[in-house]
Amino acid sequence: MNASQLKTLLDQVAAGQVVPSDAERQLLEALRERPFEDLGFARIDHHRALRQGFPEVVLGLGKTPAQVAAISQEIVKRGATLLVTRASPATYEAVRELIPRSIYLAQAGLITFRQQDVVQGEVTILVVAAGTSDLPVAEEAACTAELMGNVVARLYDVGVAGLHRLLNERHQLAAARVIIVVAGMEGALPSVVSGLVAVPVIAVPTSIGYGASFGGIAALLGMLNSCASGVSVVNIDNGFGAANIASLINHL
Repeated sequence: MNASQLKTLLDQVAAGQVVPSDAERQLLEALRERPFEDLGFARIDHHRALRQGFPEVVLGLGKTPAQVAAISQEIVKRGATLLVTRASPATYEAVRELIPRSIYLAQAGLITFRQQDVVQGEVTILVVAAGTSDLPVAEEAACTAELMGNVVARLYDVGVAGLHRLLNERHQLAAARVIIVVAGMEGALPSVVSGLVAVPVIAVPTSIGYGASFGGIAALLGMLNSCASGVSVVNIDNGFGAANIASLINHL
């Protein structure tokens, strides 16, 4: 039984639709369920949503399509929403065989299957991307935040090489509660955005750039050394991590 199902059961008891003895029986059955499922190659944490508000997320990277599909099937069996990150088309084909209504968001590299209500965040999370090359990471962040119950706005291709593009969208910056800024190259955009707003800015360095960018290390170091206050930084290309933090802030 997940958090949403527990709330539904309690509401039904309060409304007189379920008698307390039946509710007690359902709760005892739920408590007898194992908190994790051991598949041999993975131990699926079925209580993640109870502790942290969202089910365990599957990292597709480094797993075979069959492994991801088996893990996904067990998550869905428990009534939880499915999110697989860094998923290839081959992985999606394996998941779709077991979960036909699952969705593949190719640009974001995500497999999703929503089947439970999520408490909606208070205001908007804004995802800002410096350039079109940064969109896969930006979309990973945006789509993840939406699945976690947030209203998400997108502001793309507004990097510092053409700063007027960003300044023309000041109203979007001002309306957000949390801003995720995705940038490669020298990673300057989060500092600029943070200097314009009074909300948390989560910076995501990407591996986009020429040789001296060192696969995103230059952007990472630039963001870590930001002179603007209010900037926090996640790992290179970690759009999922940025979305998770932004969602937690938006649900406070």
